[in-house]
Amino acid sequence: MNSQDVSSTAVLIAGPTASGKSALALELAQATGGVIVNADSMQVYRDLRVLTARPTHQEEAMVPHRLYGHVDAAVNFSAGAWVSDAAIALAQARAQHRLAIFAGGSGLYFKALTRGLSAVPPIPPELRESVRARLERDGVEALHAELVRRDPVSAQRLKPRDRTRIARALEVVEATGRSLTDWHRDGLPPLLPPGSFSALFLEPDRDALYAGIDARFDAMLTAGAMEEVAALAARRLDPLLPAMKAHGVPALIRHLNGEITRDQAAEIGRADTRHYAKRQFTWFRHQLPEFEWVRREAARGWLEARLRSPDERSDIRESR
Repeated sequence: MNSQDVSSTAVLIAGPTASGKSALALELAQATGGVIVNADSMQVYRDLRVLTARPTHQEEAMVPHRLYGHVDAAVNFSAGAWVSDAAIALAQARAQHRLAIFAGGSGLYFKALTRGLSAVPPIPPELRESVRARLERDGVEALHAELVRRDPVSAQRLKPRDRTRIARALEVVEATGRSLTDWHRDGLPPLLPPGSFSALFLEPDRDALYAGIDARFDAMLTAGAMEEVAALAARRLDPLLPAMKAHGVPALIRHLNGEITRDQAAEIGRADTRHYAKRQFTWFRHQLPEFEWVRREAARGWLEARLRSPDERSDIRESR
């Protein structure tokens, strides 16, 4: 495949956490001269390199990586903000005739990328702070009751104790006078329309995946995750911020506060991550059926079949 063909398409590599997405993306980027674009909602935060298993400095030096660690933990980073950044990264890759390789596990990011996104305008910071203050003062039940009155469709869809999403729905209706449902109906077009990408979902053996998740969490603690979380906790940020809810962060903060032991915090972190992986399997199967489920050992062949002719695949193998 020539450079013009490569730059006109994109590859999407999704899968549950700890399934080998980053390693596969790196392998593909090295083989094609591509650019890896982060599609993980926690790896955007610069404060959590270890605990979110971001690519290492050595890996980032091997090929271009985009949208990793470029957001401060104090920012309530949204899928809409990510799509805006991803559009720039995609345009740069195409201008350089590089293959854009989107890798990550955030289903909403991939859905926004391929299906489009609601056109909700930015919420004024003072209004967001006001809703957050009411949430802390009056409790989530009071805000949900208010949402029932002002946006009954969203209120029925959300769980009554889903603090983050209830606050978000109220912010939108207060700022715009329209419900989230209305905004979702009038959405933005996809950044990658059908036919412009190949998409795979890595499907590991589940028992092996869960064992790997446990081992990786323990390795993160050895590599400095506790110190990372301690530095984050010292900033005393809003606990509703996405970075403060990353898997392992709340439990490790509880340990640092003397509420639970280190072993208890580690077990909570491992269990939360395993449960998240289960949700990822379910979400991608039902929400993004255009992703083809591929075993890790077959992924390289799957990618070659979609990106290169048989002669070019033979050339690559011979060059190695």
